[in-house]
Amino acid sequence: MTTDLTTSAFAQETDEVWLVLVTIDHADLSQPIRVVNNTEDVTSGGDTYVAFPFDITLPDAREDAPPRARLVIDNVSREIAEAIRTISSAPSVTLEVIRAADPDTIEISWPFFKLRNVKWDVGKVSGDLTLEDFTSEPYPAGIFSPASFPGLF
Repeated sequence: MTTDLTTSAFAQETDEVWLVLVTIDHADLSQPIRVVNNTEDVTSGGDTYVAFPFDITLPDAREDAPPRARLVIDNVSREIAEAIRTISSAPSVTLEVIRAADPDTIEISWPFFKLRNVKWDVGKVSGDLTLEDFTSEPYPAGIFSPASFPGLF
């Protein structure tokens, strides 16, 4: 987090406008879906984010589980729902928080999320944003055996 973010977040009053950029990407998509929770398009880092209404629950910070977030996008134009329906596996999602006054400075970034449990209806597309839980992976991943490492034995 930048000092601008912490100063503004803990101020009693602020004129800062904070925006959340969402990038949904997958190999099955011809180009990433980029949206911003704003009334007009925003260009950040050379990419244009389309103004689109959505609700986001930013990631939590729990000790016993990886961060989780929730994304609900309005399904007014149906293009996002149709794009997500064509995807064969969970798409990657990146969340970024910027200040409207300085859109090229990323204040907070959460890359590497996967969009899972996607549901859609006439009014909205919703899903959970999760990270892979590596705490349940076996360690070490391999074993030193005479068949795999004959020089050790």
